[in-house]
Amino acid sequence: MTTMKNIPLILMGCGGVGQQLLQHIVSCRSFHAKMGVHLRVVGICDSKSMVVSSDVLTRELNDNLISQVCRVKSNRSSLSTLTAFGECQVFMDSELRGKFLDIASLLSKATGLAFVDCSASSETVGVLAQVVDLGCCIVLANKKPLTSTMEDYDKLVSHPRRIRHESTVMPAPGNCNFVPFALKLVKFVGSSVGAGLPVIASLNRMILSGDPVHRIVGSLSGTLGYVMSEVEDGKPLSQVVKAAKSLGIHRTRDETYAEDPRDDLSGMDVARKALILVRLLGRRINMGSIKIESLYPEEMGPNAMSVKDFLSTGLPLLDKDIGERVRKASLNGNVLRYVCMIEGSRVEVGIQELPKDSPLGRLRGK
Repeated sequence: MTTMKNIPLILMGCGGVGQQLLQHIVSCRSFHAKMGVHLRVVGICDSKSMVVSSDVLTRELNDNLISQVCRVKSNRSSLSTLTAFGECQVFMDSELRGKFLDIASLLSKATGLAFVDCSASSETVGVLAQVVDLGCCIVLANKKPLTSTMEDYDKLVSHPRRIRHESTVMPAPGNCNFVPFALKLVKFVGSSVGAGLPVIASLNRMILSGDPVHRIVGSLSGTLGYVMSEVEDGKPLSQVVKAAKSLGIHRTRDETYAEDPRDDLSGMDVARKALILVRLLGRRINMGSIKIESLYPEEMGPNAMSVKDFLSTGLPLLDKDIGERVRKASLNGNVLRYVCMIEGSRVEVGIQELPKDSPLGRLRGK
């Protein structure tokens, strides 16, 4: 008879990605049971509040409550409304960090604990660094902690057995042999660099085998892949971006990103992926070292223009320039793609004109 392994788990981030992960956990209970695994969700938090089981050592948030969390967050309501459902506690704002550390300290010594970060926040890095030191494991679908300062990055990766940030990895040794199960769930909803592709695992295997990696070139944004394909067909950029937004192609890791497409259009999302990759190669660089081409000028940025104004008046002003670049590329028998290029310590992300029959030129859609 298979011994059931209970894996305590705290989820940070209840946007589209976090909700999908929770729904996946609930819907796959029977499958996990066949594997001898039970994912025991003891806490769920958004940016302002957290719902926690009444006793994290012995109890969990039941599936009805987890489903209710998804409904509440899909309606953009507060987790504080959940106090009437089951045996749970709700903590707000200033209490969150202390509660995270209390739970981590308690469970890391008793049963182990996996922190899954499905947020889109850079503010989780402090908590993650501390819980790793306490002996917990972290699973990231959030790129921002890994693209923070080198000091923060070093803290996170100082315990390599306790951190995973791609869906398909080798089994983690030591106390963290339960992490791959959580990672397989993250594969369903997103990965830190290449969606479900084993980019990081493959790169790590090359490095560990002694193979030198001289150059990395890739098209790493589903949103920008869609945008470049559609403008290639003659559609205005403003129309394409609005269509991508309505189709849900823009990332929905957090509610704010579903509203504002500029994190993708600025190239920052691709730059974060590039920084993760180049740091894996051993280069000690920060975001400021990366050359980034944005699809919009600084005066249309989030600090200068609202989302509504950007979509209604800002975007149409960009149609002519992008359209002209598409036409010039077409006359040369080429296409435009938004490309990440890493060579040595040089990292660039931006639009490149490529042959139609090249590996990246043949890509279509997201």
